[in-house]
Parts: sequence; C-alpha cells; structure tokens
Amino acid sequence: MRASQFYISTLKEAPSDAEIVSHKLMMRAGFIKKLSAGIYNYMPMGLRVIRKIENVIREEMNRAGAIELSMPVVQPAELWHETGRFDKMGDELLRFKDRHNRDFIIQPTSEEVVTDIVRQDLRSYRQLPKNLYQIQTKFRDERRPRFGIMRGREFTMKDAYSFHTSFEDLQREYQNMFSAYSRIFTRLGLEFRAVAADTGAIGGTGSHEFHVIAETGEDAIAYNPDSEYAANVELAEAMAPAAVRPTAQAELVKVHTPGAKTIEQLAAFLKLSATQTLKSVVVDGEDGIPVLLLLRGDHELNEVKASKLAGVFSPLRFASPTTIRDAFGSEPGSLGPIGFKGRIYADRAVSAMADFVIGANENDYHFTGANLVRDFPEPEFADIRNVVAGDPSPDGKGQLAICRGIEVGHIFQLRTRYSEAMGCKFIGEDGKEQIMEMGCYGVGVTRIMGAAIEQNFDDRGIIWPDSIAPFQIVICPMGWSRSEAVRNAANALHAELLAAGIDVIIDDRDERPGVMFADWELVGVPHRVVIGDRGLKEGQAEYQGRRDTEATKVNITDIVSFIKTKLGQ
Repeated sequence: MRASQFYISTLKEAPSDAEIVSHKLMMRAGFIKKLSAGIYNYMPMGLRVIRKIENVIREEMNRAGAIELSMPVVQPAELWHETGRFDKMGDELLRFKDRHNRDFIIQPTSEEVVTDIVRQDLRSYRQLPKNLYQIQTKFRDERRPRFGIMRGREFTMKDAYSFHTSFEDLQREYQNMFSAYSRIFTRLGLEFRAVAADTGAIGGTGSHEFHVIAETGEDAIAYNPDSEYAANVELAEAMAPAAVRPTAQAELVKVHTPGAKTIEQLAAFLKLSATQTLKSVVVDGEDGIPVLLLLRGDHELNEVKASKLAGVFSPLRFASPTTIRDAFGSEPGSLGPIGFKGRIYADRAVSAMADFVIGANENDYHFTGANLVRDFPEPEFADIRNVVAGDPSPDGKGQLAICRGIEVGHIFQLRTRYSEAMGCKFIGEDGKEQIMEMGCYGVGVTRIMGAAIEQNFDDRGIIWPDSIAPFQIVICPMGWSRSEAVRNAANALHAELLAAGIDVIIDDRDERPGVMFADWELVGVPHRVVIGDRGLKEGQAEYQGRRDTEATKVNITDIVSFIKTKLGQ
C-alpha cells in the first residue's frame, strides 16, 4: 500500500466533544468520523483495525467448532413478544413500524432470532450440540451516548449461541468458549482478565466477563493477586466479618445534628470515623411497602445484590421522598431503623458493629450509642455492599485488590430462559420432547478497538499491538521526490516485505520528516523504517519500534530478516 493512494486524514487537535483518550486519538488519527450522537463512520484506517480483530475472532471461533451465519439487523417484534423482552427491555430497544403498521426492532442482540432458526430445523438429539455465531451490526438506543465508540449506539459485535441436550454439555461448551475467548484476547495482544459476573438482563445461571485492564475502565474488578480469583465488583462477595460483635457499652442518646445530611457531614460534625456510623437506604418493596437497607457508613450499596433480596422490587428502585416521609416521618439524611415497622436488611459488616450512630427519624437528629437487639430488632443479614481493597478474598487465599477494566466480552449459561419461552425442543434418545439448554457468547468488536487504545498510548498517539495495527510497518523515505536511490530502495523493501506477507505501507507523500513521523506515531503503526541518502551510502537503514526511544541502524541487506524477527516470524 502507498500512502498517496490511501485515505489519511489526521488532525492536530481532537474535536471539543471528544472525551476519553481513545475517542480523542481515533478522531485525530482519522479512524472514525462522527455522523450523529453515538453513530460513527469507520474510515479506511479504522476499518483495517476492525477487520483484523474480526479475522482473529473468526479464526478462533471456527477453531472452537462454531458455525458462522448472518442474521438480519431488522427483526419482527412477534419473536420478542414470545420472550417478553419487547416490553421489558426498555428504551434501549429501538422499535418502529413498517408501512403495514407491523412492529419491528433494530437488533441489540439475537437470542430470539437464532432460537427461532433452531426450533425449525434441529429436532433430534443427534443434531446437537450446535454453536452458531455472527459478526453483525447492533443498535442500542443509549440515553446518553458517550466516550466515542466505547458507549455508542451503533456498534459491531460477535454474538454466538449454543444449543445442547443437557446442562452438562452446555457446561462443556461454556468452557470451550472460555478457552476460545482467552485465545482471542491473547492473540489481539491485550492485557485482559476474565471475571465472574452477574447475568443481568440477559438471564441465565452463570457468566464471565472479559475485561481489558485500563485505568479509564468503567468497571471495577475485584481480584486476588495471590490466586486466580477475579469478579466484577457487582458480583464479588463481601465475606461476613470474623470478629464477634462487641458488647454494648454506650447509652442511646439523641443528638442534634443540624445540616448533617451525608455520612461525611455527620462524621465530621461528631468528630468520629464513618466506620462508626450506619447508612440507611430506602428502596421500594414488591408489595409497595418500602424496605430499609443498612450499611456501615464507609461502605457503598451494591444495587445488583440488593435487587435480588426477597421482597425487594426488581429492578432496584429507590423510594421516593413522599414514600420515605410517610414511612419514617423525616427526610433522607436522618433515617434509621428504630421505630420502622417494615422489612429491614443489614449488610454482613453491620453484624459486628456496636455503639454506632444512626438516624433518629427526626430531621437533623441522630442517635449515638445505638446497638442491635437492645435498641431495635436484629435485621436480616445479607451481602449487599461493594467489596473494597483489603477485604478477605472469597476463595480464602488472601485479600482483594481492585483494578479498572473495560468489558470487551461476556459469556453466559442461558439454560432454558429463551428455549422454554419459544418452545425450542428436541426429541431425546427416549423418544420424548425436551427443552434445549442454551449458552450465548458476545465480543464487542468495535469496542475492542477503543479498549486497545486505552491500554496502549502515549503523548504522541496510539501504540497498536502488531496483530491489529492498521499497518504493521511504515517505510518513511527521506526526500522521495529528490532521490532516485531512495525511491528505488524504498520500493524494493516495500515489495520484499509484501512478498513476505507483512502488512506494510510506504509513505510516498513527500512530506517533511517531522510531519511524516508525527502522522505515523499518531496512527500508531508499531514499526518504522527510515531510508535516506546518507544511510544508503553507508548501506544502512534506520529501524524504530513505536515504543523505542531511539532508532537502530540496520544493514539494508538484513532489514527484512530483522523486521521478521521483530514481528515474531
């Protein structure tokens, strides 16, 4: 490829609405161009990266025994009515009517369509298992698209769906996909971690997320540095304290706490640690009666865990100010369990507390010296908080640490969530009909591009891993229009690298060296060879890796073998 024939559109500055590093650098390097909120054109440079990511995914999915197909972006609503998701999914599902007034949706995922395909064709246990996948455009009508392609509305995803005669066979394929995903992200050159995760709106019994480790990641990951344990903070278990609850020492005293509406304000006013306070969170109950959740003041509520408590409305919904006033007689900021007649849950950490501070259910008043049992009935204890660094690891092998990650893959054991709703059955060896077990496995293709940049950049631009760089190597001739020797040497090297199967571009635009180097450093090409008259007279070219601080002189006759070594060939 020659730069003069390619589409290069770099910018000195990122647009003002570009937020995170990957968004800014993709815009500046000409990988994407915004068309509308959360919708982007993928320019030739960016599309090359996407195609390389797709190729790795396709090779590993095929290697794992999956079969590729393509399902429509537009899907009839009646399939989504069968599973109930047409109404349940919310505004992220883009619905529309055709000219005949029939309901359709733009697919965010394809469980319904693939289940419809399988229920028509696969009727015998002899035809199972099957794993079908596609790499296809998806659309989710995000309320607030942000972070470029990381939280866009239109995106490309690889989604796969497996069908089985038994849960045991589903578990086998789940592990097969886990291994395939691990190979995919390893080949893509990314630092990643697989973590246990909540199944969320997709449903099912078990799932793992694959996260690219990056400081800018939206997700917090709890992991044990001394073991293999890792889980999304939404799922990571906060263990019950080993300490025995101390005996009550203090008297219950009502204290005037004017203006202390938050735990921070309360702790500062009373000159004590937040660990000596109790936080009250009120959520709606299934029966319309609010439920009180109690946490240690320095801990944060885990909404995913709380939504699974018996009697709590799901999805979790915080009680309105009116509901709170009717139930407690005071405003938020002074709430507590004493006198409350409804259902109360307390986090496990509360079970080891004594002589703590709680709201008095009277505006601007709190109780000090409060204790369980003595002052209010012992609540139901449950794990309802986010873990924090230093918490005991659930596997019993040390303490947890927290890092940030960007979710790029997610695998689920769906079980019969969709197959039962849609009557996807097979005839077993005993001649009887049975419901198929299902799994689903997703990879965010376009999101990987953004995640890779968030993990690999510097103040000059992107630093692509070799496997997904738009070009593996750029040849930069010095004085292209002035020196026939330089042109001949550059063309010869270009042809030789192409013949060796190396993805190379030659910059024949005749730009000044500073402009040329800045462009390719911004674009992130991982290897660069500079050819100039002075070097040719000495029989040398200059090689520099994108992360190298200095160039290396290499004999021109050895440069191809040198580059092959750098590329691991």
